[in-house]
Amino acid sequence: MALTRTTPSLDLAADPAVVAAWVTGWTLSRGTPPPVPFDGGLRVDVGLPVQRARYVLPRFEPKRLHGLAASLSLPWTFLKVCAPPDIVAQALPEGWAVQAPVFMMTASLTRRDGSTEPPRGYAVHLSHDGAVISATLRDSLGELAASGCMALTESHAVFDRIETDAAHRRRGLGSVVMTVLSQEAAARGVDAAVLVATQDGHGLYSALGWDLHSPVTSCVVPGDVA
Repeated sequence: MALTRTTPSLDLAADPAVVAAWVTGWTLSRGTPPPVPFDGGLRVDVGLPVQRARYVLPRFEPKRLHGLAASLSLPWTFLKVCAPPDIVAQALPEGWAVQAPVFMMTASLTRRDGSTEPPRGYAVHLSHDGAVISATLRDSLGELAASGCMALTESHAVFDRIETDAAHRRRGLGSVVMTVLSQEAAARGVDAAVLVATQDGHGLYSALGWDLHSPVTSCVVPGDVA
């Protein structure tokens, strides 16, 4: 996918309130402790072997970023910075690895007219767990074909883990998952939505009417994998 044909300028400043909603929704979706504010951003104590903690910075401030990164040395600590990777990399001390760029995207859910009817041979199922709503599509044999979830915060619907199995792609299943979840959010009076997409996912969400809010650069202190 040619990034230059699918995205506008990446020189965008993120809204801290939107970033905070995304972080909060992510913690609800992933079942982690809630985010903890620190000077300049939010910290999530994820507690996984390959993701111990993540620090999210809604604004790119080189000195603040460098100082924070220099103070963190535990392997599998992540920094998420709302800025393009080229400028983030310049502000990092040695020992940090910059990962593939991702994109924070936003949308209004007031009108979502896409089809919620899956293709023939597939069935959609919704489940609820507190503030988290999950959608799954299964084929006629009961095999999972596509899935996704959405966490409802006070201000936003936060979409997460939208996935389609490789054997079931190019059939519109991802669009069905997104539309079903979007309509569920709108029915609950939540209009604003946010997600973070990979470069491949950016094309799908753009086609569904989502807008680029900010590039997000993920950096990590790499370590051995047990």
